[in-house]
Amino acid sequence: MEKGEIRINTENIFPIIKKAVYSDHEIFLRELVSNAVDAISKRRMASMAGDCENCDEPQVKITIDRENNILKISDNGIGMNDEEIKKYINQVAFSSAEEFLTKYKKDNDEFIGHFGLGFYSSFMVADKVNILTKSAIDNSKTFNWSCDGSPNFTLEESERDSVGTDVILHLMDEEKEFIEPERIKSLIKKYCDFMPIDVLLEGETINKKNPPWRKQPSELKDEDYIELYKYLYPFQGDPLLWIHLNTDYPYDIQGILYFPKLSGRADWEKGEIKLFCNQVFVSDSIKEIVPKYLLPLRGVIDSTDIPLNVSRSALQTDRKVRSISSFISKKIANKLKDLIKNSPEFYTEIWDSISAFIKIGAIEDEKFADLVENSIIFETIINSDKDVKKYLDDKSLIKSKEKFYTTLSNYKERNNIVDSKKIIYCSDVIAQSSALKICLSDNKEVIKSDPLIDAQFLPWIENKNENYQFQRVDSEINELEDKDSKEIVDKDGKSNTDNLKDIISKALNNDKVTVKVQSLKSKDAPPAMILLPEQMRRINDMGAYMEQKMPGLPEYHVLLINKEHPLIAGLNKITGNKIILDKKDPVENPLASKIANHVYDMAKLSVGGLDQEQIINLQNNNADLISDLLKTSK
Repeated sequence: MEKGEIRINTENIFPIIKKAVYSDHEIFLRELVSNAVDAISKRRMASMAGDCENCDEPQVKITIDRENNILKISDNGIGMNDEEIKKYINQVAFSSAEEFLTKYKKDNDEFIGHFGLGFYSSFMVADKVNILTKSAIDNSKTFNWSCDGSPNFTLEESERDSVGTDVILHLMDEEKEFIEPERIKSLIKKYCDFMPIDVLLEGETINKKNPPWRKQPSELKDEDYIELYKYLYPFQGDPLLWIHLNTDYPYDIQGILYFPKLSGRADWEKGEIKLFCNQVFVSDSIKEIVPKYLLPLRGVIDSTDIPLNVSRSALQTDRKVRSISSFISKKIANKLKDLIKNSPEFYTEIWDSISAFIKIGAIEDEKFADLVENSIIFETIINSDKDVKKYLDDKSLIKSKEKFYTTLSNYKERNNIVDSKKIIYCSDVIAQSSALKICLSDNKEVIKSDPLIDAQFLPWIENKNENYQFQRVDSEINELEDKDSKEIVDKDGKSNTDNLKDIISKALNNDKVTVKVQSLKSKDAPPAMILLPEQMRRINDMGAYMEQKMPGLPEYHVLLINKEHPLIAGLNKITGNKIILDKKDPVENPLASKIANHVYDMAKLSVGGLDQEQIINLQNNNADLISDLLKTSK
């Protein structure tokens, strides 16, 4: 028997392993199974070089001895002789993969020698570890290495029926969970499910093997992609679309990324993309590897070129990692270009679900923005009098069910916007319905925007492209004014417009509300509308966005009175065209005041500008107003 001391640079490295290197004790199983698969791959390569015989059925076996609290991981890989044990086991954190590959002149893509201390993670769960191993080369003897968690070890000859290695863990009492079959199965599924070698527990293969992302896209059907997605993310439904990553130059990366059908808020902080290294699961938190705007995607990234033994801050500045991130973004942008060109109807069907990824990505990543510029679309509302069929035929419009979609460039061309930069948009069809009807009646086309994301995205477009200027439908109605409307002037030289402004301003008695009176061309125009100057409204919307709430009605706004509406014309009549009899002693018309306040409240109600208490007051005031009107009709 030989005795010795493990070559380490600290008095005792094991407490460091247990407390600092790995946060989860369960990682030990990933490390040991990875090492076992590594040994099998090495034996296959050595057999190809004529140095040994290959095994007939490569496999990793996990054996449970509940009575003695022992867990054993066995392989029929290349094994080790006594010198290799001293070199590869007694020198902590020394990986044998590099030297082995140098000898056989192969790429290291097939090996999982990236996890650092590997074998020594065993001591997180075991107070004693044995290695029983027999080398496949030169008819080596069997050796048994043993260590109790101190720097001391023993190494002696032993017996093993066949070539390979057993790692025997004498589990601590507090780690007995790792002799439970279901616990073992769950860990293999999490970390080693897609490893290329059968992993057996009690004679049953418990890993899936054959990851689809390692195949060529031409080898897979849609059903294969969907099956993988449902396997990785149960009970999430089908994905919207997917992108297959497969390249080995200038770096090695395989994977499949999915756009999910999101329910609720997306996780823009952590993400659910699973990182693998040579088919071994590493992490599902990869915010240092993919751009933040892609974190809500799902799927798999498998690469040996992502350094796993460095800090997360180092990952963020790693040149190769940044290059991989750009590669992924470009692949996604190319997929979007292909869809809008070749499957435009399908693209519009999924647009609402994927638009957040793309818009946020464009804002955050200038290169990505340039790539997706012509893939960004908006739903658009068009007057039925327009020749929609013509636009569908020339593909400047895309129809999906009963909705129409357009790019901004097609919108400008279709609406002959040359000198003007103005693009009219609507963020809430119901709240802005009055202004929307007026615009449509004037044969204008209105795009729909997202009230949250587009509060940032539309100003970003304006800043990026000076040919675009967005204006919400309820920001201005000046251009829709009926210029031919005749003004009647009273004996004091005051017009209807002046009188109405005096009536309503006096009734509201609110210096934060600017009353504006004009004639609107549309027959559908309401008696009054709330107008919000575009820049003022944007500031209000941005404040709401920062507080993660829906925008409300700003205190300062414009009340536009449509003097052509019968209700407003009637208001003007009952006041005798004025409400002030004596400037020093003003006398109000109570009925006119109630009608004016009713008109204002109804305008606020249409834009969601009343809270619950104000809505109740509106109901009570309406009852009083109707009662007064009934009295005057007697």
